[in-house]
Amino acid sequence: MWNYFHGQKLTPYFEVKVVSTHGKPFKCLSGARILPDGSIYDVPESDLIVVSSILDIDKTLEIQGEVIDWLKNHYGRGAHIASICTGAFVLAETGLLDGKTATTHWGFADQFRKRYPLIDLKPERLITDEGDLFCSGGYNAGTDLSLYLVEKYCGHEVALQSSKSVISDIGRTTQAPYAIFQFQKDHSDNRILTAQEWIENNFNQAFNYDKLAREHGMSRRTFERRFKTATGDTPLTYQQRLRVEAAKRLLEDGNRSFDEITYQVGYEDSSSFRKVFLKQTGLRPTEYQKKFQRI
Repeated sequence: MWNYFHGQKLTPYFEVKVVSTHGKPFKCLSGARILPDGSIYDVPESDLIVVSSILDIDKTLEIQGEVIDWLKNHYGRGAHIASICTGAFVLAETGLLDGKTATTHWGFADQFRKRYPLIDLKPERLITDEGDLFCSGGYNAGTDLSLYLVEKYCGHEVALQSSKSVISDIGRTTQAPYAIFQFQKDHSDNRILTAQEWIENNFNQAFNYDKLAREHGMSRRTFERRFKTATGDTPLTYQQRLRVEAAKRLLEDGNRSFDEITYQVGYEDSSSFRKVFLKQTGLRPTEYQKKFQRI
């Protein structure tokens, strides 16, 4: 595209082929029909394989099982593999990510962690790079991944030209601002479920964790251990996440100052809460408001 806009000879760096297991036309979730260039078996060699996102993870992995062996076979012959969004589940099934970092859409993070405990999931990251294995976050992060790979294989100047051509920012690194805190409640610890509900209903209050633990029949140490096992967070972090989510909604509304929001969600010091907000979202409150405020 860059060369086209400048009246220069087209010099593509990649020969791209779209393939499926069977090589026949297929329909996407949107209803769009895709005509692949062939099947996976029509590609004897490849330098880079990009796995698309998938919707029904269990069904896809069940009926597309042969793809797993095909990916491992190509990786063993030197191919690099990248995944977009939930395509990380397909890549994870190969076992190639065990002991390594990965990312996927933030909405599937809990499901991914449970299914692949040997993988170091980084859901806040937009892209993970293990040298020859790459993952990207949500669906639109596929563009970020593409620009990242162009820069990796073709250099910064070509990536910058590509970025300008497709009108997409280069260098985005986090999906944290877009993530919504998901309450982890699919566990069987009823006492912790009750405690979660109490914290959710009283997140803007200061409360005594020793007292909360006693009210649920535990010592504070046992309470914190069981809470983290069940939810993935300590009670304090859980409360902080709830406060940040409430602050995000108020910032999007745009009718209050951050000092007012700080007090409303239960903090007295806006400076301290600003640090918590930045840590969890990757953006300062003013940056978040500018990006997501309702017009």
